[in-house]
Amino acid sequence: MANLTHSWPPTFFLQGIPGLEEVHGWIGIPIFSIYLAAIIGNCTILYVIRTEPSLHQPMYYFLAMLATTDLCLCLATVPTVLGVLWFQLKKISKEACVAQLFIIHSFSFMESAVLFAMAVDRFLAICSPLRYTAMLNSSRVARIGLVLLLRSTLFLLPPVPFLLTFPYCPNAVLSHSYCLHQDTIRVACANTTFNSFYALVLILLTMGSDLLFILISYGLILRTVLGMASDNQGHHKALGTCVSHICAVLVFYVPVLGLSIVHRFGQHAPALLHVIMGNVYILLPPLMNPIIYSIKTKQIYSRILRMVRNS
Repeated sequence: MANLTHSWPPTFFLQGIPGLEEVHGWIGIPIFSIYLAAIIGNCTILYVIRTEPSLHQPMYYFLAMLATTDLCLCLATVPTVLGVLWFQLKKISKEACVAQLFIIHSFSFMESAVLFAMAVDRFLAICSPLRYTAMLNSSRVARIGLVLLLRSTLFLLPPVPFLLTFPYCPNAVLSHSYCLHQDTIRVACANTTFNSFYALVLILLTMGSDLLFILISYGLILRTVLGMASDNQGHHKALGTCVSHICAVLVFYVPVLGLSIVHRFGQHAPALLHVIMGNVYILLPPLMNPIIYSIKTKQIYSRILRMVRNS
């Protein structure tokens, strides 16, 4: 597949579904359907939040950030996947590959950060309701969003110069239909210790800490709710506002953890497993988050229902 002679300019080859090359065209149809549904769903969420005055609250501003992140992640990956499946567009240059993986990982870190911010929002709303409005006004939410965006992009800059200067083995075949950092350094004919170590530390300090603080937030929320001097209905109402967010956390982190485990410890796992996990990672959150919040959030559900009736 690859030898130790270097080629210039370096070219990577993306991979479709191993062993199912003859039905790539058919496989592309459900992927395109999910892609279209994800775009429509997230655009609908953004439109509803913008046009419904009752949704101009911190919780929904964070939801708008989540929808934007999902939309960008979907747009950055699925067209490449469909290009491989439908048109055999498997070649990708080094620069395009690095740009794509930077975008994918940036928005993945952004999604993790937004989910953490949403957990803090729920914590403040339930545990400090009297201070909630003062602590999370519109300008502060905007500043939080800017900080999360800067964190998600600036922390990814150090490995980029190495990726652009590494010599790569010719005809290097990547594991997916799009570029990921761990996949790219695998085909580099150079010492990639810094990139591997930095990536591991970055994941632990960002996604790892985000998940830890989300769990801590819900531990504190549960303690507060159980300590409320009210009936079970009151408990259920307070916890009900968190159900959508908990589902979104599971939808995001389960595929991320699964893909990370497969990449780091599943070297001998079938190539098909790598591809399936990779596609679930990019398709599931953008598809499911609009559905989750449309069904579980009464204000959004009612607004969408009115839009459908008036159309």
